[in-house]
Amino acid sequence: MSKDDLGKYSNRPGAIARFVAQQLVMKPYVWSALSVHVHGLRRLDGLNAPFIAIANHSSHVDSTVIYGALPRRLSKNLAAGAAADYFFKQKTKSLGTRLFFNAYPVDRGGMRGHAGLSGRLLDEGVPLLIFPEGTRSRTGAMAPFKSGVAALGIQHSVPILPMALVGAYAAMPYGQNLPVPGRPPVHIVFGVPQRALPGETVPHFKDRLYNYVVELHDSTARAYGMPTQEDFHRSVALKAAAKRAQAALESGKDEDADTPNS
Repeated sequence: MSKDDLGKYSNRPGAIARFVAQQLVMKPYVWSALSVHVHGLRRLDGLNAPFIAIANHSSHVDSTVIYGALPRRLSKNLAAGAAADYFFKQKTKSLGTRLFFNAYPVDRGGMRGHAGLSGRLLDEGVPLLIFPEGTRSRTGAMAPFKSGVAALGIQHSVPILPMALVGAYAAMPYGQNLPVPGRPPVHIVFGVPQRALPGETVPHFKDRLYNYVVELHDSTARAYGMPTQEDFHRSVALKAAAKRAQAALESGKDEDADTPNS
């Protein structure tokens, strides 16, 4: 992709179109369907593009809440990384994703057609939204972060903006096409922008970002009586144990059925 092609992510007509789509269509709907609470806006005062915004990812409402909560000066050209094999295969789907989220294709599953695009956008001054777990959680429990965000932050010397979304999984869990009724509460918590420390390795920076997002999530969850990441992981472990016990029980029944009577 040439430099001229990258201009569509930050040109004025595109920013105006996104403003109309986000502020007159997307945000009013999401804010009417959810009870959104924003925390930590003062931590953004010294932040300027380019940067990389990251968050836990457990719901289809995550991106809309992030775009709606960020100050306009930070969100107007924010480009969201979206799976090329899902969002960019069909023209109609890619048009909507580009319009609302200034989305750009990110390769996964061995694809390499868009390799390096994240870095080139950062070099052009375009801020990015990337979910470092790599995919949406099916359970609300956070998966370990992949290394890409930490590597981009180090290689391109840009700050990482950690965010935590609390309540988004309950508001629109995996498999739901619309938020649950009743305007469920969703909290978005902005953290202090982070940079890699001198000599810090990608794995260490990645883990530090993960732990910070967990801290932001859990401190807010506890304050409002909502599930913490420990609660989500415990639920996953209990369900897995119950599934194993059921499988063992059924296996035992099969063995008993195969045993001839004496």
